[in-house]
Amino acid sequence: MSGEEKRREQESGQSAASDGQPRRPEWADGNGLSSYVQAERPPAPKRVVRRKERSVEEYVQGVLAGDRTILAQAITLVESNASRHMDLAQQVLNELLPHVGRSIRIGVTGVPGAGKSTFIEAFGTFLCEQGHRVAVLAVDPTSSLTGGSILGDKTRMEALARHPRAFIRPSPSGGALGGVHRKTRETMMLCEAAGYDIILVETVGVGQSEFVVRGMVDFFLLLALTGAGDELQGMKRGIMELVDAIVINKADGDNKEKARTAQNEYNQFLHYLRPATPGWETKAYTCSALLGEGIADMWRVIQTFVETTKRSGVFFDRRRQQQKDWMHAMIKEYIETRFFADPIVKETLPMLENSVISGAKPVTAAVRELIEAYERKRGGEL
Repeated sequence: MSGEEKRREQESGQSAASDGQPRRPEWADGNGLSSYVQAERPPAPKRVVRRKERSVEEYVQGVLAGDRTILAQAITLVESNASRHMDLAQQVLNELLPHVGRSIRIGVTGVPGAGKSTFIEAFGTFLCEQGHRVAVLAVDPTSSLTGGSILGDKTRMEALARHPRAFIRPSPSGGALGGVHRKTRETMMLCEAAGYDIILVETVGVGQSEFVVRGMVDFFLLLALTGAGDELQGMKRGIMELVDAIVINKADGDNKEKARTAQNEYNQFLHYLRPATPGWETKAYTCSALLGEGIADMWRVIQTFVETTKRSGVFFDRRRQQQKDWMHAMIKEYIETRFFADPIVKETLPMLENSVISGAKPVTAAVRELIEAYERKRGGEL
């Protein structure tokens, strides 16, 4: 480049680097540089690519093919409260109905610290290695701030989450009774249609509310600990009337002998209780989920349970009763949703709440007034 050409390029501010990027002109001082930068073209805004909503056929075929991504999307669909999503979800479930009901559904509950996630990971991994496909519905408590899951069960079952024959779906409980998300039943159907033959449902805690769990699984398992204290005995009794087996976990090291003692105590107590399942004797067992001891024994117990109850017909009677209970639960949920969404209820309820809080009106009178206002409105519409 000649001296004259170089001078012209410097004056025009068009000097370019060897890589093709603009070079700061030699004449650009403080203010000049600012003007030069501002004159540069701003970066192009990032494009937001929205995923196209799948059709019913795409959901159905994807789930039946065992596509984990589409299965996860289908579960998100049934969990949605948007009316258009609810309608689409029901169409998907109706198409998949002939392909459900072929799994063994196992509920796992226990006191905090009993090692539910550790047990499920060890148990689920064992089943996967045996050739089964395992779906874990780990129902987390719901955050009161965000509405999302708190415990993060998927991160606490890392080995099982990586297994190609396992599928883990943590869901916030949404404050549902017993810590079971109101869409857990639909999620079980989707997992069964996707070919998972063992469904494990981990619940939040223990209490009489676990009736909800009992109403959706075939086999109900309680994980217990040794030396939990007498203060839990009342709670344990309520649960023990519902479960098909009790497993004293963490039976390893110095705790092994204590676990056997607790096993004998539980069995003595269970002898006087009515079994949760007709024709089946509920017993206590020991295991160490950490070491994998007793896991295979527990699976044999469940297999025996399934064979025994299918032979007697109790297994199928329970499934039919669960379908009936599910129907009634959905009717109640629908009526409750319609009631509180009604404009007259939305308008009247806050005033009645204030009257009750201030003591100006008894609760029974406020409830009667609200229901009568709702019924008058509904009667006028008819």
